[in-house]
Amino acid sequence: MKKIYLSAIIGLTVLLAACGDSAIEEFAHTDHRGEELSLGDLKGSPWLATFVFTNCTTVCPPMTFNMVGIQQELQDQGIEDYKIVAFSVDPVIDKPEVLADYLDKFNVPDPGKWHLLTGYSQDAIAAYAKDNFKAFVKNDPSSDQVVHGTSFYLIDQQGEIVHNYDGYTDVPEKEIAADMQDLLAE
Repeated sequence: MKKIYLSAIIGLTVLLAACGDSAIEEFAHTDHRGEELSLGDLKGSPWLATFVFTNCTTVCPPMTFNMVGIQQELQDQGIEDYKIVAFSVDPVIDKPEVLADYLDKFNVPDPGKWHLLTGYSQDAIAAYAKDNFKAFVKNDPSSDQVVHGTSFYLIDQQGEIVHNYDGYTDVPEKEIAADMQDLLAE
């Protein structure tokens, strides 16, 4: 019995350690307007985060379109106190003006809520994605593409990830809006 109990405790400890801390580490990067945005600037409001790049030929355009759909749902429900943050996974190409042109291609209900970030190295964003979001980011050496996850993350007012969702297919817009509303009601 002691062996089973000890094994269960060790297993639970390993599982909890693997989950890690859900708090986002501090950052300060340049957004698509050429303005600096830091984690401190986001504290006090919930925000949605994702990883995209402007040169993407596969998942990024649909993901950005889906995020626009979520913003429309938030707007339809009268939810106003939030931000949307997209970390570029191709910062060499994605300068602020390139990110601004990319966002202009979408019918964004409220562009003032969006911050498309750049101003770091490829290695830095790969490590940041892994360490903070448990997300994979890797250059494809055989093309100009970057392999990355397709999740959307809901971060609370204190900078902790509270939910993640599929951002590519079957995006739960109403669920995300309800989860955002729950955070705002706390």
